[in-house]
Amino acid sequence: MIRKRVGVLISGRGSNLQALIDACRLRDFPAEIVMVISNVPQAQGLLRAEAALIPTLAINHKDFSSREAFDVALDKALNEAHVELLCNAGFMRLHTAGFVERWRDRHLNIHPSLLPAFRGLDTHARVIEAGVTISGCTVHFVRSEMDSGPIVAQAAVPVLGDDTADSLAIRVLEAEHRLYPHALRLVASGAVSVEGERVIGTAVEKDQALLFWPPLP
Repeated sequence: MIRKRVGVLISGRGSNLQALIDACRLRDFPAEIVMVISNVPQAQGLLRAEAALIPTLAINHKDFSSREAFDVALDKALNEAHVELLCNAGFMRLHTAGFVERWRDRHLNIHPSLLPAFRGLDTHARVIEAGVTISGCTVHFVRSEMDSGPIVAQAAVPVLGDDTADSLAIRVLEAEHRLYPHALRLVASGAVSVEGERVIGTAVEKDQALLFWPPLP
């Protein structure tokens, strides 16, 4: 099996990165992480990658005069590592349109809501304030508009009556750690592809269990 060469972009602790690292250790997983890049030189996620013997690179965005210049350096590093698929895993920078187009349909991101609902920041607090009873996370292909693009996979979790933003974040993050490797497997294996602005190739069985929250009596 020829594995797809994956680059991962991070800015922080790298918990989703760790989930991807663990998945890539599986013999039948169709991808391998060949480079981890952070825009924050002290990011904890770099230590996770180093512990897994994955090459790392810090490209501090503060060293560049413009977002465009930063993205040029980022693109150069990814190409030098022969990266084929790119995963944002807690990467807290918006990409330029040029960068997005260069990596179009090869670039994944994970967001802690059921997109297209609750794009942007402070997701969990906004979910609770809105009175939503089911939230979750989404893996999607990156487009220029923040938290938009063809959806690869989603996972749903209940919002409990006594939830705080922090407690809901923990539940959603647990789902993220399972969803992101699943989505990467789908893309890297060729099981799904992008047609227009939709992902095709996934199928739902008609008798697949439905999720009701609160549960039906």
